[in-house]
Amino acid sequence: MTGERVVVGVSGSLASLAALRTAVTEARDSGRELTAVIAWDNPEGRALSARNCNHGWTAKWREQARGRLDQAFDEALGGTPADVPVRKLAVRGKPGRVLCAVANAEGHVLVVGARSKARWAPVRLYVRGHARCQVLTVPGLMTPKRAVRELRRVAAQDFIRL
Repeated sequence: MTGERVVVGVSGSLASLAALRTAVTEARDSGRELTAVIAWDNPEGRALSARNCNHGWTAKWREQARGRLDQAFDEALGGTPADVPVRKLAVRGKPGRVLCAVANAEGHVLVVGARSKARWAPVRLYVRGHARCQVLTVPGLMTPKRAVRELRRVAAQDFIRL
């Protein structure tokens, strides 16, 4: 299965964490490489960033994106799985375009998370219309907003019994 891979979009949302878990299972079962992708951009946008190019700030935003990607692996799986070849990418750009650019062959599988009852899902809609590979949409948990905020405050150590 040379060149075939499972590409997963990661943002840190609960739906993307579910997609990450599903993508790991898919990669493990099929013997493919897992490529986890987080899309990022400077908060001020490309136009302002291009006019006032500061490579230090750009490097800072890229490193923060990489940190969020590592954190997503920790939250979803307890770390990077050792039994699956994993490649982590922090790519500058819009999420839908970035995911379609990385998952650009027929042998690839693109996994994206879907919030339940999401009326506006630009990444999912873009990927469905532009991907040149199979797309697997993983539903996120149906959780009230208040519970999601509380869950974000919980750390893995909180579940360890002494």
